[in-house]
Amino acid sequence: MSAVATEAPSDEAVLQDPFIRELVKQLRAQDTHGTWEGKSDAKLLEPFILSAEQRRALPLMGDPDPDTLWRLDLFHNAIGLSIERATGCMVSPMTKMSHEGFGRTVLTTGRLIVVNRYLRDVHRFGFPSLAKLAEAGNKLVSEGVQMIEQYKEVATYG
Repeated sequence: MSAVATEAPSDEAVLQDPFIRELVKQLRAQDTHGTWEGKSDAKLLEPFILSAEQRRALPLMGDPDPDTLWRLDLFHNAIGLSIERATGCMVSPMTKMSHEGFGRTVLTTGRLIVVNRYLRDVHRFGFPSLAKLAEAGNKLVSEGVQMIEQYKEVATYG
C-alpha cells in the first residue's frame, strides 16, 4: 500500500475560492477613494493572516483594535452574502461585543438563526494562512446553507 501525500492548495488557487472572492468584494467595496485599486487581492487579505508569533505578540488587555473589529465584520458579512447567493434568502449579521474582546455573532434570515458564533480573544482574530481563512469561512457558509435547507419554512417566514 502506498501513501498519497496531499498538498495544501496554493494561495493562487485559494484566491479563486467563492468565499474568498466574496470577502475580497467586501474589502474592495470599502475603498471609496480608490486607494486600494492597485493592490492585489492577496495584499488586501494580508491583515486576516496572522502567524503564531504575531498572534502571541498581540496584547489581550484593552479594547480590541477598531481595524480588527472591522475585519471581523467583513468576515461575517462575506459569510452572510455567500449564504444568500446559495439559498436566495437574505441573511443579516449581528454582533454584540464587550470591550474585552468577547461576544457573539449571529446571522439570521426570516425567523431563523443560521449561524451562531461565540467570539473570544477577538484581539487575536486572524488565520494562519489563506487556506485556513477559506476553510473557516466555507465551514460557516455550509452550516448556514444546511440550516436554511433544513428549516426552509422558518427561514422564509417574513
